[in-house]
Amino acid sequence: MAGINESRSFVPVRIAVLTVSDTRSLADDKSGQTLADRITEAGHILAARDIVTDDRDKIRDTVLAWSRDKAIDVVITTGGTGFTGRDVTPEALEPIFEKRMDGFSEVFHRISYDKIGTSTIQSRATGGVVNATFVFVLPGSPGACKDAWDGILKAQLDYRHMPCNFVEIMPRLDEHLRRGK
Repeated sequence: MAGINESRSFVPVRIAVLTVSDTRSLADDKSGQTLADRITEAGHILAARDIVTDDRDKIRDTVLAWSRDKAIDVVITTGGTGFTGRDVTPEALEPIFEKRMDGFSEVFHRISYDKIGTSTIQSRATGGVVNATFVFVLPGSPGACKDAWDGILKAQLDYRHMPCNFVEIMPRLDEHLRRGK
């Protein structure tokens, strides 16, 4: 049965939050703040937080830099997952995914459907692994960030969550890179 195994100790994860927006600043970034608050309330470490414009190179370069930083285990982006011309976050990040996490998108859409119905199809939320770092690409609304954190990430980033979780496999995410050595 899924749930928290209280006999295991909590392991804090170092998480970076990147907001993708042409119009937001840290002062009025509700989605990034929603994630930052939930991350710290859960006992994790907010390792970095930034805002970049809807520019493929800036998005990709920031996520790549964070994925190479040993002080960051997970990157969560918010914004740029829609269909307008400026929405380019999936295009920036999916090409650098070493492994894509189709199940993240599917579960996100199931949770979202229960709240907003068919409007969930207007999001291209996705997830994957870049340089042995989990990367989650969320829509830019606070509600979507709450749904993704509360419904998926809070449990999967908790080492105590059973039957399995992301934290226990983090040390093995780069096995394919080490195989030839």
